[in-house]
Amino acid sequence: MSLPYGAHEAKIYFVQETNYGETPANPSMLGIRAESVEPALNPSLIKVRGIGSRDLQATKKSLRQVELKVSYPLPSDSPISFLQHITTLNSLSVEVFYEKASGIVDLLHKGCRFDKAIVECSVEDIVKANIELIGQDVIVGTAKISGATYADYAGAVPFHESFVQRGAGDGSGLAAVERVTDWKFVIENNLRKVPVIRSSDGYLLKYLPARHRNLSGDLTFEFESKGEFDDIINDTEFSLKFGLGGSNSALFKYCKWENVSTPTKIEDLVSLKAQFVARDIVIS
Repeated sequence: MSLPYGAHEAKIYFVQETNYGETPANPSMLGIRAESVEPALNPSLIKVRGIGSRDLQATKKSLRQVELKVSYPLPSDSPISFLQHITTLNSLSVEVFYEKASGIVDLLHKGCRFDKAIVECSVEDIVKANIELIGQDVIVGTAKISGATYADYAGAVPFHESFVQRGAGDGSGLAAVERVTDWKFVIENNLRKVPVIRSSDGYLLKYLPARHRNLSGDLTFEFESKGEFDDIINDTEFSLKFGLGGSNSALFKYCKWENVSTPTKIEDLVSLKAQFVARDIVIS
């Protein structure tokens, strides 16, 4: 009797593509120690109706929708090995496989690009990322990629190995901010799925370009000063740098606060919640 696969039998690896939608030969696959992974495949069925029947006349496949969601702690060995592709927009082949002695279910996602990334950190926790990818196609098989090698990055980045710094709008003059208890930033590439009419593989994307980019985030401070309120009143522009572990960081430049509030409750300390938008980012 075959048994269902468990999460402990699942793994996810990726490799950068040279050509969009093509997995390199004999690739060196890098692992993601994910907390959760969610592959999704939708044929976008065209449902045809006609007179003479209450039921569908036909169903035809349309644009193949390939999506993949991954939640994972940033590995201390190499915190941005995967995350950096939110800004590089390199296309990736991402392999999710489920393996046990009785066999393998392999889902090879080709032509994947980062659509959205949320990275966050809280005290007494680790730095985590939630990633949403859009792909061109999925190859379903019963074996891993032929000729591939697999390597895993280990470790995690605890809150006390992160930091928050603030500086001038262009990213200069950075100084530590030591009132923050939680931070989160969001990068949205707003990818556009572009199919074209063609004689073969017309149900697959041909292009997956990025459109306008949204850079935002929010921080929770211990409420000790009126500085953030002053920033809004004075229309102050600044930069924010978040430590991602080791020497890696995300620097948001030309930021402004979009909203600042101080929720106040009895028998509790007052916190200050501040949301920002930015005009540029550098992940390094």
